[in-house]
Amino acid sequence: MRVRPRSPQISVAGGGTCSARTARLAEAVGREIAAAGAILVCGGQGGVMEAAARGAAAAGGTIVGLLPTYRHADGNAHLTIRLPTGLGHARNVLVAAAGDAVVALPGLHGTLAEVALARVLQRPVVVLGAWRDVPGVTRASTPRAAVAHALRLARRAMQRRGRPRNRRPPPRRPAP
Repeated sequence: MRVRPRSPQISVAGGGTCSARTARLAEAVGREIAAAGAILVCGGQGGVMEAAARGAAAAGGTIVGLLPTYRHADGNAHLTIRLPTGLGHARNVLVAAAGDAVVALPGLHGTLAEVALARVLQRPVVVLGAWRDVPGVTRASTPRAAVAHALRLARRAMQRRGRPRNRRPPPRRPAP
């Protein structure tokens, strides 16, 4: 049976509330993700998450929201798929793990946790407008550049994860 290749999944991390400038950046990031045929994954609520989802929805994209509550209704209006987790902030690990790469915009401690968790999980992180001093992240100056770089890194990571590991067979023991 032949397995169909999947679309890259790009997680977007950012504050649950944000400035108008950050919302414009996030919306542009969402549009770029959708235009590239990738799937946007986010925490599913307001602020950066809603702005990115709005941008992706306007471009006809697929948006997955990993909600902190048990209620589907708690997700923003632009989500294609709502996954209530009931995990509160602990869902941040799911957002980080679900992305083949993460684009991080301004936020607070929850966003920083997603950035750190993504790096622990060896997911590439591209930062836009914040988090420039975090070790191991790649900086971008525009939404288009952030998404283009995230997609390149995601595809590279997907190829690495899809390859069989080069494992050595266990050493042979001499017969007794």
